[in-house]
Amino acid sequence: MAAVGGHFEEGKLKPGFQTISDLALAVPRLYRGRMNRWSIRLFLIAVCVLALPYRSPAPLIYTPGEGWRYEPVGGEANWQRTRAKDQLIVAQDAFDKKDYSLALKAARRTVRVWPHSDYAPQAQYLVGRCYEVKGTHEKAFKEYQKVLQNYPSFVKYEDILQRQYDIANRFLAGEWFRLWGYIPFFPSMEKTVGLYGTIVTNGPYSDLAPQAQMKIGLAREKQKNYPEAVKAYERAADRYHDRPQVEADALYREALAFYKQALTAEYDQSTADQSISTFTDFMTLFPDDSRVPDAQKTISDLRIEKARGNFENAQFYEKYKKWKAARSYYNQVVTLLIDKPNAPYAVAARERIDALNKLLETTTASK
Repeated sequence: MAAVGGHFEEGKLKPGFQTISDLALAVPRLYRGRMNRWSIRLFLIAVCVLALPYRSPAPLIYTPGEGWRYEPVGGEANWQRTRAKDQLIVAQDAFDKKDYSLALKAARRTVRVWPHSDYAPQAQYLVGRCYEVKGTHEKAFKEYQKVLQNYPSFVKYEDILQRQYDIANRFLAGEWFRLWGYIPFFPSMEKTVGLYGTIVTNGPYSDLAPQAQMKIGLAREKQKNYPEAVKAYERAADRYHDRPQVEADALYREALAFYKQALTAEYDQSTADQSISTFTDFMTLFPDDSRVPDAQKTISDLRIEKARGNFENAQFYEKYKKWKAARSYYNQVVTLLIDKPNAPYAVAARERIDALNKLLETTTASK
């Protein structure tokens, strides 16, 4: 056993302690003395700290409009400047050195403190660039939008449109939008449509606007929202009819969207008719387009689809003994497939027409 205060060694009590009980009474006094000495030391340290001038570091700083940020001790003096030009230089130098956190806060301060200076547009642009490099693409898109809204004469207008378009393409390809701007949370074609719509509004007659309008249609198709896809392509064809390639692409995609919608419709063949009509317009206006054979094949498929719908309608009326109505729909099947007389629907329709004719003759004769 180790000695207690040096008075117990090798199983023997030292002089002055006759029994173990004497030692037990002495131990608290020994430790109380030591604790008192530590208390005095702590008190003296506290007095020195309070008596001396001291500035507590603030590693977390809140700025209205910017939120919280971490600031190392002495950091503010190292990057903040008193002139917009100098502050922008700090931001640009940091960006060039790939210190994007410093570049971001220096650029944001330039815009916040000197929003109407000649350096504010470039600073706001740098804010967007920082977010883009960091991979926070939706935030970058919004910061670029602030440049276009607040500084419409900024020289990098076309560059910003291209960057916004590239960001929208990321989300169209499946990138997730972020919760609170930081946590990848969900993909959304609806929000992607909004991004493309903003690009079209920003520069309706720019080179990117037709592409953005077409991508709206593609995003709607990914949603399987074919009516809205049709509207998007129709708008592209109407607005950019002076650009032949855009009009051709828009007409073809519009007809294809009608076709996809027709494949999902039950007993509603109007979309098939609209698809055939739009494909026909496409082939008439652009007879030399390489997609004409595909359009012709799709029209053929659509006629089969229409035949299917009419055949089902005929079966419906036949089930309820509406013989004449049923025969009328079977006749439409035969007419639609006149160039495909051996198609299954055509063969079956002719057989049912013969059977219904005999049935009607028998019914008429019995009367």
